[in-house]
Amino acid sequence: MDDGYLQHAERPLCSGVVTGKPLEIGGALGRKDATGRGVMFTALNVLEVLRIGREEATVAVQGFGNVGETTARLLHQSGIKVIAASDVSGGLYKQEGLDIPDICRYVTTGENRLLKDYRADGVVHISNRELLGLDVTILIPAALENQINKDNADEVKARIVLEAANGPTTNEADKILFKKNIVVIPDILANAGGVIVSYFEWVQNIQEVMWSEEKINRKLEEIMGNAFLSVWDTATGRKISPRMAAYLIAVKRVVEAKKIRGIWP
Repeated sequence: MDDGYLQHAERPLCSGVVTGKPLEIGGALGRKDATGRGVMFTALNVLEVLRIGREEATVAVQGFGNVGETTARLLHQSGIKVIAASDVSGGLYKQEGLDIPDICRYVTTGENRLLKDYRADGVVHISNRELLGLDVTILIPAALENQINKDNADEVKARIVLEAANGPTTNEADKILFKKNIVVIPDILANAGGVIVSYFEWVQNIQEVMWSEEKINRKLEEIMGNAFLSVWDTATGRKISPRMAAYLIAVKRVVEAKKIRGIWP
């Protein structure tokens, strides 16, 4: 085995399949905010189809990690009032709207960075369960799975539940929310922004190019918008939940691709 072969074999021939890399070795601009940005795009899309103005909408975000913090920050920037936010230590509530930029600075630079220790005029400290029961336009569970379950689903008053976390709503709770006419936008749609930008990273790597963050965000918005409309049209047309509509679309695409390919791998 000659040295030339060894040098070739040691090079990462398929580095594009590993995403979320630092920019210096082929990462994608905007990847850190991508999941939260996708949630923000979906929130704007659902408000549009329901004909709810941004100025009248209110939002509560459960979970203030990367996804929740990014979602709250971008929704605030878009002109939507975020009236509640929480982390593992508890929540914050202010009917007139929280100062999201100040809270983001606090969790980034504060001594212990827990919301239970955040103080500001007019801000009331609440529990995570109280946050889930707030009367808001959009409730965004962005923390752990099974947060909305059969024990608290009846307490949910939000008009829309937008799943930023993976599996935040149990099957039993899903049925309760559907009967209450609460629109639940499923996680496989709402939080897809991260994997979409990971795909963008792979595309850039195999083409040996680097897109601007503006281009990435623009393409992300387009894909999230098209996916949302496909799910929404299926849900309203068939009178089923957006979650079931998303499943139907996904299965249909796999079946159609399998039929076209036949025995082709």
